[in-house]
Amino acid sequence: MFLPTTPEELRKKGWDRLDILLVTGDTYIDSPHIGTAVIGRLLAAAGHRVGIIAQPDMTNDTDIRRLGEPRLFWGVTGGCMDSLVANYTALKKKRRGDDLTPGGKNDRRPDRAVIVYANWIRRCFKNTKPIVAGGIEASLRRIAHYDYWSDAVRRSILFDARIDILAYGMAEKTVLEIAGRLNAGKSLRNIRGTCVIENEPPAGYLMLPSFEEAAAKPKAFLRMFGLFCANQDPATASGLVQQHAGRYLAHHPPQPHLSTAKLDAVYALPFTRRVHPFYAKQGKVRAMHTIAFSLTTHRGCFGKCRFCSIASHEGRTILSRSEESILQEAQKIAALPDFRGTITDVGGATANMYGIDCARQTGRGVCADKPCLNLQPCPSLRNNHSRQIRLLSALRKIPGVKKVFVASGVRHDLLLADKKHGAAYLRELVRHHISGQLKIAPEHTVPSVLNRMGKFGTEKLTPFKKLFDKINKEEGRKQFLSYYFIAAHPGCAEKDMRELKSFAFHELHAMPRQVQIFTPLPSTWSALMYWTGIDPKTGRKIYVEKDLMKKQRQKDIATARR
Repeated sequence: MFLPTTPEELRKKGWDRLDILLVTGDTYIDSPHIGTAVIGRLLAAAGHRVGIIAQPDMTNDTDIRRLGEPRLFWGVTGGCMDSLVANYTALKKKRRGDDLTPGGKNDRRPDRAVIVYANWIRRCFKNTKPIVAGGIEASLRRIAHYDYWSDAVRRSILFDARIDILAYGMAEKTVLEIAGRLNAGKSLRNIRGTCVIENEPPAGYLMLPSFEEAAAKPKAFLRMFGLFCANQDPATASGLVQQHAGRYLAHHPPQPHLSTAKLDAVYALPFTRRVHPFYAKQGKVRAMHTIAFSLTTHRGCFGKCRFCSIASHEGRTILSRSEESILQEAQKIAALPDFRGTITDVGGATANMYGIDCARQTGRGVCADKPCLNLQPCPSLRNNHSRQIRLLSALRKIPGVKKVFVASGVRHDLLLADKKHGAAYLRELVRHHISGQLKIAPEHTVPSVLNRMGKFGTEKLTPFKKLFDKINKEEGRKQFLSYYFIAAHPGCAEKDMRELKSFAFHELHAMPRQVQIFTPLPSTWSALMYWTGIDPKTGRKIYVEKDLMKKQRQKDIATARR
């Protein structure tokens, strides 16, 4: 059974009114890979009547009104991606396709979807119930942030979207607490994992540079973002406050991480893993090719890449599901009538971080002053791939499963640093779990550029390729490495792309193919460097390519056949 999205479904359930109505920029796929479905299922499991309106038509109020006004609150999200990232390329060209829209045409998701949806609700329902914003678009725009598409520092999205409260991060605990408080008639003040607007600064909270100061002065923006990033771990974070004109953004500390048991419970919810029939009849949803038969093993990433938004949304701590939970989900997939025997992916942001945690993080939080990965992983990191080997082996034995692929990328440096099990894990991938190629993301090869990306040299890249080729030869396979690179990152010039191409040709014996042009994502260090032109480590000015044609030229240098 899906969560309802039509009046007919409400009548069949005997409901006269919903408690909570979720509005999303994606189509409604009832899958653990889709945040709206996860939050909806979680609230339903807690006893609330939940409905979903996906990609409402903004030319009239028919869609937004079809399920009426909820009793407790509206939930608003742009979807699985920031709407501007979903709608535009790095060169600011409109994307034609959308994998999360029926029919695949990019014509249903508005720019700045959270702002548009929240304001549309306010327009159609006067003095309505509270509006709660969540998802990655709201999460990454919760404080003053650089916005690439307007080339300006924008204020917190709370001030533009006319929402009552913002639930940042993955937000399961947060949303349940919001629903519980509203159901009991209690205040929404001082909920961890939320941001709200206050008339006075909360006592004891750390004052950030104001929006006006951060927007006008690059060094103030740098100081603001440094304080923001240093206060994102549940074990150590202070509350933050930022003045916006005469009002204050109150950023409460993050919620504690989910335990393994709680994370397992999320993935045990009764997802149908299908597009809701109301939307399925509008056309095929391309994302289903990727997510229908894939498994998420963990959340978070300790890589600390400066261009990546995962740290600000999911966090740097790895939260791994139990093997039992993953196997049970795989058994459910294998029982689906259209399953043909292939699990398309087993992984997360980085596949081989599953089961790898830190001895100090649980009680003391992540280190603020040093990365988990450098030329060698931190000694406190329990870098052991044996648990992943056991999991993959168990998945292969499930009746009905013929192939299990690891389509997510792996950290080659992490694998090589595991002297006991790393090579065995790579052999398992080569032997059983690669569909012709294995994805790795060196991102660049020039030390100065890698340093600004938060990556560490090419010392492990050539040895990894040699090990990969050696194992392929021993196993009688002819498989390849797929390298992902970034062009036009702050600090990168055309000469650096020529050096990248030369390294790829001479050391990797490959022509770069997977090269993307850098996009400054909100609330990332790389976006800060792009706007300020300052290296936050040194405080010195750096070269930043902002001309769109020259960005394309950087990519072309790397990918040209000659």
